[in-house]
Amino acid sequence: MAHRKDKTLWKSIDWITIALYLTLVICGWFSICGASFDYGSPDLFSWESRSGKQLIWIGCSFVLGFILLMLEEKLYELFAYLFYILMMALLLVTPYLANDDGVKGSWSWIQFGSVSIQPAEFAKFATALALSRFMSTYGFILTKPRNFIRAIGMILLPMLLIIMQRETGSALVYSAFFLVLYREGMSGSILFTAVSAVIYFIIGIRFGSDPFLTPHTSAGQFIVLLLALLFTIGMVYNYGTVKGVVKQLTIGVLSLTGIGVLFCRYVIPFDLSWLLIAQCVAVSLYLLYLALRHGIRNYALIALFTIGSVAFLYSCQQVLSNLDTHQSTRIEVLLGMRDDPHGAGYNVNQSKIAIGSGGLTGKGFLGGTQTKLKYVPEQDTDFIFCTVGEEMGFLGCSFVLLLYATFILRLLHLAESQSHAFGRIYGYCLVSLFLFHLFVNVGMVLGIAPVIGIPLPFFSYGGSSLWSFSLLLFSFLRINAWYNNKT
Repeated sequence: MAHRKDKTLWKSIDWITIALYLTLVICGWFSICGASFDYGSPDLFSWESRSGKQLIWIGCSFVLGFILLMLEEKLYELFAYLFYILMMALLLVTPYLANDDGVKGSWSWIQFGSVSIQPAEFAKFATALALSRFMSTYGFILTKPRNFIRAIGMILLPMLLIIMQRETGSALVYSAFFLVLYREGMSGSILFTAVSAVIYFIIGIRFGSDPFLTPHTSAGQFIVLLLALLFTIGMVYNYGTVKGVVKQLTIGVLSLTGIGVLFCRYVIPFDLSWLLIAQCVAVSLYLLYLALRHGIRNYALIALFTIGSVAFLYSCQQVLSNLDTHQSTRIEVLLGMRDDPHGAGYNVNQSKIAIGSGGLTGKGFLGGTQTKLKYVPEQDTDFIFCTVGEEMGFLGCSFVLLLYATFILRLLHLAESQSHAFGRIYGYCLVSLFLFHLFVNVGMVLGIAPVIGIPLPFFSYGGSSLWSFSLLLFSFLRINAWYNNKT
């Protein structure tokens, strides 16, 4: 009977996903060979080399994957909360167990002999399990305030604990779980608010010191405040029900802003930001009045969005000033506010040179000069994609990205095919994490995303990253195999 069960299990496993996983891992190993190759020690299989050590991590990940596939699928759901509690406790004590000097300024690594483990990587697995278990309980509705707050808390807790380890990049990865909440019923307005905050931050910081019309008005503040008003009108159009409100707001905002610009330009120069702030306050009060009069909660929420936009704008500069110097400098370099090719912008500048030098077809395996001469820092970890670009060129980069796209779309298909909410939510957790890592890692290598130091799945050197992604993937494949057995 057990033999028949095992035979059915192996038939139910999605071998297409495993084939994609193996392809990514193999390509990743060759990239690590290219990034870490040393002419003084050319043996790629030496246990002293990066490529040799990565073979050990790969072999261990295969064993881990086999064990996960052999476990009962019910164990993942049964022990989800226990895993989460244990991992949160480990994250809490990690700064005290880490090396005294830390690793690159953070206390997120625990040393076991010659091996270092980063608990933040494995906490993603525990968080995904706990979130899936909680949101798949009978009668769960995300729109209930109590459920929504608890789900948010389960995501924010590991983020805060990791930030305490001075590992901001790893903490930001957990924001990918908000995509899962959106899939499971979170209002699109919350996601829109988050996107708006990013837009406000970029524009407010990038153009904050640039004048508009007169030296009195900051271009960044003017644009953000005007966007906040326009976004407010758009939200009233989508969620409002009282007739004529959109027309009134549109005419009022555009007329007052236009008159203010003309008055400032041709009569008396003044800070136009105060005019827009006054309009934000007036619009918010008007929406609150409508909310009380007609009993429409959406108007009150939109008013909160408007006031929150103003508060967020003026807190951005304060947040930037409180960041560490290297973090604020990286943001300024990314936004084009500072040119620092030998300082904060060195990594990205050298990475773009390496990718550009690869041309269409690349320089061939072990033929890259930028990587062989170690011009690119962290070229076998966070900046591993530049090795792909230099050695394999545009075609190689396109192949790798296409491979990732196929892999993620396959996971998305498997997640959607789950009949049980636990499997579906867990699948979307996996998809969201892979998407975040892929977009941010490739984006920072190309200079279009901030350098936050997160690995490229299955490519970057290191056991913690490879094992954590393998742990996430094979546990999902085991859950999916159970679904196939049931159907």
